[in-house]
Amino acid sequence: MRFVKINALIQPLFAILIGLIVGAIAMRALGEPILQTYGEMWKGAFGNLYFVMSTLARATPILLIALGVSIAFRAGAFNLGGEGQMVLAAVSSALVALYIPGPGFVKLIAAILIGFSIGGIWSALAGMMEAKFKVQLIISTLLMNYIAVLFASYLVSHPFQDRDGSAALAQTKLLDQAAYIPKLIAGMSVHYGFVIAIVIAIGLFIAFRYTAIGYEVNMLGKNPFFTSYGGVNRSKVMLISMFVSGGIAGLAGVFEVLGSHYRFVDNALTVPDYAWTGIMAALLAKSNPLAVIFSSIFLAALHTGSLGVERNTDVPLEVGSIIQAVLILFISANITFAWIRAYKKERKNNGVI
Repeated sequence: MRFVKINALIQPLFAILIGLIVGAIAMRALGEPILQTYGEMWKGAFGNLYFVMSTLARATPILLIALGVSIAFRAGAFNLGGEGQMVLAAVSSALVALYIPGPGFVKLIAAILIGFSIGGIWSALAGMMEAKFKVQLIISTLLMNYIAVLFASYLVSHPFQDRDGSAALAQTKLLDQAAYIPKLIAGMSVHYGFVIAIVIAIGLFIAFRYTAIGYEVNMLGKNPFFTSYGGVNRSKVMLISMFVSGGIAGLAGVFEVLGSHYRFVDNALTVPDYAWTGIMAALLAKSNPLAVIFSSIFLAALHTGSLGVERNTDVPLEVGSIIQAVLILFISANITFAWIRAYKKERKNNGVI
């Protein structure tokens, strides 16, 4: 057991080390000093309070996406629909905050609850198709991203577009300031959504370790046949997992709308690749909610740090993307080898040589 825990820690650290080595090779190929360039990357991500807050602000949606998909991964469901769940929840929360009557606090709470519910329902719909019609989740969640993103784009390009501005961008009207999520530090970009994300991560860690539903989710992901033999309703647990997974992923978009953009802007959530980076953070952390906090901040720091590198050296910011690409390759190879080992073990247990 101790070896398994140590191995689970070593593998992500080894992946990060390989990524940094490849990044160093790219820096050297450009004729830049490696240590100095990585020093600039560190300064760009954590060099002062402003850069730290910028890194945490970028980490917030990545962390929420990662926490959301981690729940599905633990239940054995490969949820690739974080982008659609995030965008659909974001546009829903913006419209609720704009048009629901009441004071700002009511608008804020309603927007968060509706956004969570919409993201959860959109995710659970894919789970229902899996349970009822055997539509593979990896396919349905991926394709449903396009439906959600294009539908949100239509809403803010036509019926709910803000036509008062001269630019006539595809966006909603500006929200009432009373419905904003307050900033963690005045004048900085990070808001209290980051704190809520940390609380959710701790809550999920406790739930997975100490609650009955957390045990059922873990067992469903590790051994679905044993779960059924133990009297657990597999479809029910899977649907609950998918709903909560999509709801938390949806909060990534909700908090960006209420805490950063203060309106829904078409493509503002898809261009930064929050969803796919969040999936990477979840895989890198092996779906451990506490480890997801650190992997999300690390991946956010790669981006903000790369901006600092581009400002102060001749190395382009794509060096961060190179490191991320190596991490993706390592994670993909690890998943593939794990699947091959499981497949061989199953064939051996069934007496197939």
